[in-house]
Amino acid sequence: MTRPRPSRPALPAQSLPAPPPAVNPETKPFWDATAEGRLLLKRCLDCGSVIWYPRAICPQCASLRTEWFEAAGRGCIYSYTVNHRGEGAYQGSPPFVLAYVELAEGPRVMTNIVGAQESDLDVGLPVELVFHDTGDGAALPRFQAVVPRGDTVPPGTARDPDGGSPGDPH
Repeated sequence: MTRPRPSRPALPAQSLPAPPPAVNPETKPFWDATAEGRLLLKRCLDCGSVIWYPRAICPQCASLRTEWFEAAGRGCIYSYTVNHRGEGAYQGSPPFVLAYVELAEGPRVMTNIVGAQESDLDVGLPVELVFHDTGDGAALPRFQAVVPRGDTVPPGTARDPDGGSPGDPH
């Protein structure tokens, strides 16, 4: 049985820095797609492995026969931490969530979870892709919690410990 977590303020989404990535010829198609709001992954044509991070060689079988494909942009939190002390571009930022998200296609990617309250975060929480523009021709893929259809609770709004929306009759 899990204990209810205390309610905390929403973790800001747009106040996170969006530093431009280092783009090289091998990763350029990936970053170009992010600017269009698409997440591309690589797949090995020999063993079928889905490859993360973008690279030309398959880490499973060493094949050079790989292709890009568009990912669904959905997954679940595999692991996370709330970071209160950032470095580099994140220095001086308010607390932010650093997480591994397991994509529906299989790979686990390190990213940020945005627009959620700390008390709503949990391993296994379904998430969906959002992009934050770097202003430099690329966007950073980040994730937000999936709100089930018909649920009127906006992202970042606390739920009560019984799992309902605030103000819902029990």
